[in-house]
Amino acid sequence: MTAALGPVWLRSGPVTLRPWTDADAPVVLAALHDPEIVLWNGSAVPDIAAAEAWVRRRADWSEGDHASFAISATAGLALLGSVSLHEIDPVQGDAEIGYWVAAQARGHGLAARAVTLVCRWAFAVLPVDRIELAHAVENAASGRVAERAGFTLEGRLRRSYRYGDGVKHDELLWSRLRGDGGSSTGVCGTRA
Repeated sequence: MTAALGPVWLRSGPVTLRPWTDADAPVVLAALHDPEIVLWNGSAVPDIAAAEAWVRRRADWSEGDHASFAISATAGLALLGSVSLHEIDPVQGDAEIGYWVAAQARGHGLAARAVTLVCRWAFAVLPVDRIELAHAVENAASGRVAERAGFTLEGRLRRSYRYGDGVKHDELLWSRLRGDGGSSTGVCGTRA
């Protein structure tokens, strides 16, 4: 990622991906205590100070190794989830994507739409041509997100990652390449 690239807004239909703000910290604190999010995304943040630090890390794109967005509804900017392109490697042209959606917003296709938006934006502006998505085999919802967002299942990684339950789970590895088909979701980006 280039140093000049900073947080942007992405919009498509009912979903807006926006830069993180300090006001998101209380919602992040609550979300990162949700048992589903903690299980599949790591440990909970212990307090508001840790949630504020979490938000600040995602808001700061200066290292060029990630592009992180708050997921909100276009009708309002309340925080509904998170999607981050991380491990951006311009030499290899690779990145990874991760996400979570708050309990009250699940089941409406927000994660798939957010992942699709980020991939289309990344392929248009970043030096990446492959984005990977990995999830625990038991996390079927993430498999549905990957499929809906135009990813191709590549295989199973045995005892690949230690999740929030402390157990190393097998993971399913998916990828999306620049030029792959996928959702017809459009993307519109603006500088923050």
